[in-house]
Amino acid sequence: MSAEDRVDRPTFPDPTSPSGPPAPAGPPPGVAPPPGAFPAPGTLGPDPSPPDVSWPAPLPPSALPPPGGYDAGSPPPDLPFPGLLPPGPGPLAHSGPQSSGRGPLEPWPDSVRWQPISTDLIWVELIRLAVVVAIGLAVTAIGWALSGHWLFGLALALVVVLGAWRATAVVRAVRAWGYAERDDDLLVRHGLLVRRLSIVPYSRMQFVDVSAGPLERAFDLATVQLHTAAAASDARVPGLRPAEASRLRDRLTALGEDRAEGL
Repeated sequence: MSAEDRVDRPTFPDPTSPSGPPAPAGPPPGVAPPPGAFPAPGTLGPDPSPPDVSWPAPLPPSALPPPGGYDAGSPPPDLPFPGLLPPGPGPLAHSGPQSSGRGPLEPWPDSVRWQPISTDLIWVELIRLAVVVAIGLAVTAIGWALSGHWLFGLALALVVVLGAWRATAVVRAVRAWGYAERDDDLLVRHGLLVRRLSIVPYSRMQFVDVSAGPLERAFDLATVQLHTAAAASDARVPGLRPAEASRLRDRLTALGEDRAEGL
């Protein structure tokens, strides 16, 4: 036998053996395996169950056929093919309440009943505006006639333009007025370019009065003025009929007394 034949060759286990290759021996109980070594099989607990990746997904009970099968008069329901259903909402879909487009000055349009004022107030405001415009035209016209300077003519045209613009704004401003009565407070809104919403609690009211000027009495109108502890928070509701103004005054006064006693 040659020297090469006498060299020890490594022996490999027979893969065809029923028992298979021997499992590597693990460390003794209570002894941690050396760093970098894999633990012996069965020492890490049961293998985790694989996830359910069955496809297609199981059908709901309503889509399954009845035990006796479908009758000739009732064909099976039409089920959509996979991929034809509309996609569901994505992760960026807005799940909160949809915005209704309400502005910050209309926070309770569904729970508050706004009451408008009388449109006769438009005539009152237009008459007041006409008096002011007439005085402005008279002054500028007299100055232009006496001096003949072109600045008076420019001022005359400017008074006319501003008067026309103000007349248009008065109509819209009167229609923007409104008030609403709630259980604990009174809401008053007004304004055209700069809108304002005043919330006056009944418990803060000191007294309520009703006033009417000559022009308002001519058009059978009155104004309800609310006085509170803070002078800056006073509110008024113009353009009311005398009967409505009296009713609102009495109700606000009674509610103010009740809320003040409750405090």
